[in-house]
Amino acid sequence: MKRVLIVAPNWLGDSVMALPALADVRRTLPDAHVTVAAHGSVAALLSIVESVNEVVALDDATAAYEAALLLPNSFRSALAVMRARIPERWGFRTDWRGMLLTRAIDRPAGVVHQVDSYQHLVRELGFVNGSPVPQLSVPRSLVDAAGQALRAAGWNGESPLVALAPGAAFGPSKLWPAHAFGELAAGLASDGVTGVLVGAAADQKVAEQVMGDAVEARLPRGESLLNLVGKTNVPVLAGVLAQCRAAVGNDSGAIHLAAAVGIRTTVLFGPTNERLTAPRGMQDSVVLTNPVWCRPCMLRDCPLDHACLRGIPVAAALRATQAR
Repeated sequence: MKRVLIVAPNWLGDSVMALPALADVRRTLPDAHVTVAAHGSVAALLSIVESVNEVVALDDATAAYEAALLLPNSFRSALAVMRARIPERWGFRTDWRGMLLTRAIDRPAGVVHQVDSYQHLVRELGFVNGSPVPQLSVPRSLVDAAGQALRAAGWNGESPLVALAPGAAFGPSKLWPAHAFGELAAGLASDGVTGVLVGAAADQKVAEQVMGDAVEARLPRGESLLNLVGKTNVPVLAGVLAQCRAAVGNDSGAIHLAAAVGIRTTVLFGPTNERLTAPRGMQDSVVLTNPVWCRPCMLRDCPLDHACLRGIPVAAALRATQAR
């Protein structure tokens, strides 16, 4: 095949976990023109992925492609590529869309990590699986741009950096309390480490709460906590993370991106299932949970007391990060 369209997942974290499957497609079709249909932060991420030639909007897909590989499980994605008259349409047999696909693959049985699920799909389609670890090479130009953003935020260019990702797109139930991140930032600062708050514009409110709580936790004066939330796009965020020693965050796209660029991560899991979506990277990942009876509930809003995340002590996160 010469021209293949891959429909990307809708979420940043899922798209990071799809990187091994994208690499599998490129490995098997080294000379093909691989286009990815994506939007928003996902499109920004995939624009710097080496195995991708082009990124377009799904609505721009045309019959110029010989095949479409659907990573999302939605009926809508299958309908879109059928309407585009792409002759070969491949994906999981889900959401009543089997009739729209020319090759419908059954999902793997049991509890399967998202990375392995994507690689199962492409393997069943004949692509050769490689490493199950998402890896993202950050261009030097983005590292330089990230350095400028860090210095503009107050970094001296010398103190070690740890990224803190206090937001999450899924819902408030995934958020470790802001005061916990503030206390963590203060604890890191006592060791001479500068915390860097990272995330999307939608995370600005929680970032401001973290900044305030860090001051209340007696954060040392100076450049002990920087706020880049909403001030970088995804490629520059990757450059920021590449300059950090470690990252601490909720189950979110930013923490998956951190793992993919090659730094160690400490991840706080509450309502979601770490067996399905724990970050994978070239460095180790520490998963912190509080084993209450109700998790993982997969709910966006906690109807109880949010003990799954409130019960994770700051000291545990600090120890995990200091051990990095």
